Amino acid sequence: MLRRKFSTFLESFLKEQPNKILLVDGARQIGKSYIIRYVGTRMFKNFVEINLKEDKEGAKVFEHVRTCQDLYMQLALFAKDKLGDKTDTLVFLDEIQSYPQLLTMLKFLNQEGRFRYIASGSQLGIALSETPSVPIGTITVKHMYPLDFEEFLWALNCGEEVIAEMKSCFEKGVSLNPSLHENILKRFRYYLLIGGLPEAVNAFLEDRHVQRVRDVQQTISELYKVDASQYDLERKLKIRRVYDLIPSNLENKRKRVIFKQIEEKPWKKFNDYADEFEYLSASGIALEVKAISNPRFPLKESETKNLLKLYLNDVGLLTQVLYGNNINAVLLDVRSVNLGTVYESVVAQELHAHGFPMYYYDNKKVGEVDFLLDDFNSLSPLPLEVKSGKDYTTHSALNKFLGNSEYGISRAIVFSNEREVIEKNGIMYMPIYYCMFLSNSGEEAGEMFPELGELMW
Repeated sequence: MLRRKFSTFLESFLKEQPNKILLVDGARQIGKSYIIRYVGTRMFKNFVEINLKEDKEGAKVFEHVRTCQDLYMQLALFAKDKLGDKTDTLVFLDEIQSYPQLLTMLKFLNQEGRFRYIASGSQLGIALSETPSVPIGTITVKHMYPLDFEEFLWALNCGEEVIAEMKSCFEKGVSLNPSLHENILKRFRYYLLIGGLPEAVNAFLEDRHVQRVRDVQQTISELYKVDASQYDLERKLKIRRVYDLIPSNLENKRKRVIFKQIEEKPWKKFNDYADEFEYLSASGIALEVKAISNPRFPLKESETKNLLKLYLNDVGLLTQVLYGNNINAVLLDVRSVNLGTVYESVVAQELHAHGFPMYYYDNKKVGEVDFLLDDFNSLSPLPLEVKSGKDYTTHSALNKFLGNSEYGISRAIVFSNEREVIEKNGIMYMPIYYCMFLSNSGEEAGEMFPELGELMW
């Protein structure tokens, strides 16, 4: 079994929050059901799992459930002798967005306290926004993601002491020794190819056969594209088109979504596809990064809604599209291949998994800076630039950005393949794998910037 950070959270929640219902949000195929099933069967004598998406596509047993008593009756028929009481019974309602009325019912199920409940879904963001009576105070929403790089290292049997040493070096702003650097960088490149979808990771661990990994990734990618089943054909086709364009958009110089290309209609604007972008983001299959042209803290107040970049939710899906079975482009760092899109994507994946709202800087005169984060200590943005080549110290847009005194931004981070951690003119140059330690927990401060701990809120 793959070790996941979410398991620890789930066990703690079930022990410490007996009067709340957990709602687990995340894209399909990231391991939500498996983790809930694994923890639930270990912690409860009676574990009852109901896949409501399968029910809606089949028997429709729960379609007309409108009251708690309705649900209890169906549970009794479904679970038979597996029902006890709140102390020993966990009911898992998987894909709960299939029946939105059950989301509203969670409040009353919790008040009656007959059993413990946990629910999950792959499109909960959409369902909650469309639910007229969300049971605030009754539920806790927790987002789950594909394996981040640290979890991937666990899967490759990278010891805790090694990761602890890496984290210590990150906190102190120092480099890893050359041997450890090469070891971790090699595994990082594996991660670029395999990504963090559990089925792909397990396929790799089983026999190291790249074709099996790519087959899994292609199947999941197709599933994502056809999964907008609740929408009419025209909208499903637009969602698929936007999704298909993500890799090519990222290969462009400006990397943002070109609205006129979606349907080859030059007059189309952001608002014509706002619902499609919302679906891709809320369902967790695409990562949205909004533009900031005039950076001010907090960044939310300065976002430009009609300019955005979209990344695939998993870097392995991207490299499957770009390189197929040719793994040497990534593993051997072939000079003729520009891996900039891939490196940006993996940083976006890490930032998203660690809870950061994501923005980027876009200015016609200055250029583009890959990512901006809110720095809560200096009350200003912190820019991140991602480089895949040897010219990692060349970044004219970042220099102009930092040189604008109106912005009041004096520091930045540049991630690259280089081992050495150095600071020059307010820019900290760090190895790409150190992005795994950027966190919003406030614990990973480090001496690389004296006050960086306050940044990670």
